[in-house]
Amino acid sequence: MLIASPRMTAANEKQSPPSLLSFFIYNPKFGPREGEEEKKILFYHPSEVDKNEKIRNVGLCEAIVQFTRTFCPTKPAKSLHTQKNRQFFHEAEENFWMVMVVSNPVIEKVNKDGIRVPEYQEDELLDTVYGAVIQQCYCMYKLFNGTFTKSMEAGGIDHLQQRIQKFFYRYLQTLHLQSCDLLDVFGGISFFPLDKMTYLKIQSFVNRMEESLDLVKYTAFLYNDQLIWSGLEQDDMRILYKYLTTSLFPRQLEPELIGRDSPGRGGITVSLNHYGRFLTGPYDINNPEVAVRFPRIFVNTDSAYEELHLIVYKAMSAVVCFLINASVELTREFCQRLDNLVGPQLTLLASDICEQFNTNKRLSAPEKEPHFKFIYFNHMNLAEKTTIHMRKTSNMSLTSVHPDLMKILGDINSDFSRADEDEEIIVKAMTDYWVVGKKSDQRELYVILSQKNANLIEVNEEVKKLCAMQFNNIFFLD
Repeated sequence: MLIASPRMTAANEKQSPPSLLSFFIYNPKFGPREGEEEKKILFYHPSEVDKNEKIRNVGLCEAIVQFTRTFCPTKPAKSLHTQKNRQFFHEAEENFWMVMVVSNPVIEKVNKDGIRVPEYQEDELLDTVYGAVIQQCYCMYKLFNGTFTKSMEAGGIDHLQQRIQKFFYRYLQTLHLQSCDLLDVFGGISFFPLDKMTYLKIQSFVNRMEESLDLVKYTAFLYNDQLIWSGLEQDDMRILYKYLTTSLFPRQLEPELIGRDSPGRGGITVSLNHYGRFLTGPYDINNPEVAVRFPRIFVNTDSAYEELHLIVYKAMSAVVCFLINASVELTREFCQRLDNLVGPQLTLLASDICEQFNTNKRLSAPEKEPHFKFIYFNHMNLAEKTTIHMRKTSNMSLTSVHPDLMKILGDINSDFSRADEDEEIIVKAMTDYWVVGKKSDQRELYVILSQKNANLIEVNEEVKKLCAMQFNNIFFLD
């Protein structure tokens, strides 16, 4: 399937990116009678909006959802498109609705009189991308607070409201909607490539730690912000991985870059025989005046509903996460024991992984810069690999390609999501780029080729070469 892409934005046009206009959570069952409408609203951003406007906006969304249910009771509205903005609806739990209103990008064009005229880009926002963002908002809330229903059962509506307001007041400040793209749709995990012997060393290390620290219920091991091993369920690891790589690790990076540890930003371990330190918990485990507190997370919320302490411990580029039942009181002595046990072994292991990684890097380094960029995602194990993104955090997405090409990738993904069968789409962009999307056996591959004079056959051959080089053990249908 071959498609021509739209033109890119002209250089003399001023463009405003999408931004968050409002975000609210409501439950229609909480204020069913006239005059009680405000009781439905559990959270509303921005909070300074007039009460009547809040009620009016929530009522409108409620009406839209109810109206669309008449056409398909099991699939109510997911989004509403207007000229100036787009609204996204997500029923996080039964009767608990989350709504996110995003402004459409605007291009200001100069007319013949020299006056700037706004032109709203109504088709620039992708429902798949921002629909995934609002779902991530709930998943992140659930990771640290549990479900809305359980919170309400534990302390009533007021308790639930307090937890929601405390979390989303901070979390919404980290949302940078102009940075959202295809990776938000996938919500994948980047896995660190390892040889068998090094992987067995890590497996052995995890087993020894879980045996020695018998309080540990689950463990996860990462290197260079990539996952190597996890004992958690996939969906729980997916959202924990997002928190670690887009929030916790970047916060820790700043003091490391300037060569010092920063109190209040994770643990300080003063040791001569290892480089280990706590990223969560007390910043000084040897100071009796510092409280021993670790963040708590909720996993398996659909079944066992477990509340756990999250201990994140780092040595060099290796990070190990220990999850311990929240009913256990963690003491300073336990932290010191963990530090003495894990620190030296993790330091040695990190050194071994680094050596093996550098050896493999030298052997596999390409002779010259490749003329293609790609994104790969496997729906079965959530494996994600990208050469398009140089860095992706909650507030920044550095990509090595033009945003219009990222938009084409999103459009191809939207087409794939509507089709059950495997398929391939090839797009010729106006800027001499070729964009290829392949969907095969629960795997998706997106390639951007920079070949000005190539034809369709040559592009197809280049993609085959890429698959043979990067994914030689993965089957893609031709």
